[in-house]
Amino acid sequence: MKSPFVRDIEPNQAVHTTFLVQSKEIRQKKSGDPYLSLSLADRTGELDAKMWDNVAEVMETFDRDDFVKVKGQVQVFNNRPQLTIHRMQRVSDDEVEFADYFPASARDQDEMLAELRQVIAGIGNAHLRALLTAVFDDPEIARRFKTAPAAKSIHHAYLGGLIEHVLSLCKLVRLMDGHYPHIDTDLLLTGAILHDIGKIYELNYERAFGYSAEGQLLGHLLIGLRVVEDKLRTLPDFPPRLRTLVEHMIVSHHGHLEFGSPKVPQFAEALLLHYLDDLDSKMACAQALVERDSLVEGEFTAYQPSLDRALLKKEKYLKGPAAAPKPVDRPAPPARELSPFAAKLLNATRPEADANGD
Repeated sequence: MKSPFVRDIEPNQAVHTTFLVQSKEIRQKKSGDPYLSLSLADRTGELDAKMWDNVAEVMETFDRDDFVKVKGQVQVFNNRPQLTIHRMQRVSDDEVEFADYFPASARDQDEMLAELRQVIAGIGNAHLRALLTAVFDDPEIARRFKTAPAAKSIHHAYLGGLIEHVLSLCKLVRLMDGHYPHIDTDLLLTGAILHDIGKIYELNYERAFGYSAEGQLLGHLLIGLRVVEDKLRTLPDFPPRLRTLVEHMIVSHHGHLEFGSPKVPQFAEALLLHYLDDLDSKMACAQALVERDSLVEGEFTAYQPSLDRALLKKEKYLKGPAAAPKPVDRPAPPARELSPFAAKLLNATRPEADANGD
């Protein structure tokens, strides 16, 4: 196992370990010489890194998604840890343990898939249950769905993140059951399970997370519609109007036109799906942001664009500022006998006492 992990690195620490290169830029100093700006990662997080010297020797020897062994010193820049690299070399895949470098859900993926199948089996509407069964009886879809992240970077951005997010949504849907009696829970559960199904093809997640060509060109909303349409061909008795409701929940779950949805939610279950999805993603984003910033000084995290704010590190804030060290009592130095000249000089500089002797 590699050591240290990103989450264990502290300011002013010397680092000699291996990372996955998340991003690589060759930039230019004012002198015209090149320097490297990198994002290095392991399964616990990312670390900003710069290499200022001897760059020409290494800059063409590695690329994004490669593993590199680095030696350097961590400093704090703009209240964030930054690694200054002194030496670096590429290492081959067989020299590392992949599990050390790719963030993953703490839950077992097969266990989560089994839980999702139980949710599907409990859906009372036979048409919706048949659709979901057809989707997840597809071995490729099931494999991708249990492995994919829910996002590239914002929330649940780790292997198994998508199914973890969906199971969390299913629990939130169950909390709504009975609270809003007019809500069709089976329909809402179906929307929760299928709303991000397109992400299994939108994202690449074999190495560093990124967008596939299909994801760049179409996006997960359209891809999700295509997945559902493909399975509906095997279900000729599926009610056309129910199909339209399911499709509307997929294309409208972002909630706003400016957020990428071609339609805003236009019935109660679609509206509730949007708000539950937004709630779960923001709570996951907030948790991850505070955890990532836990070792950085200060009571607030860095600004997070997706939340449009910085967050208070509540536990650190409640502990209060660190107590100042108590002064150490030191014995007074022994009195030194003054020379006759020093004593005469000292007496000459003393002010004369007043009549009261004060």
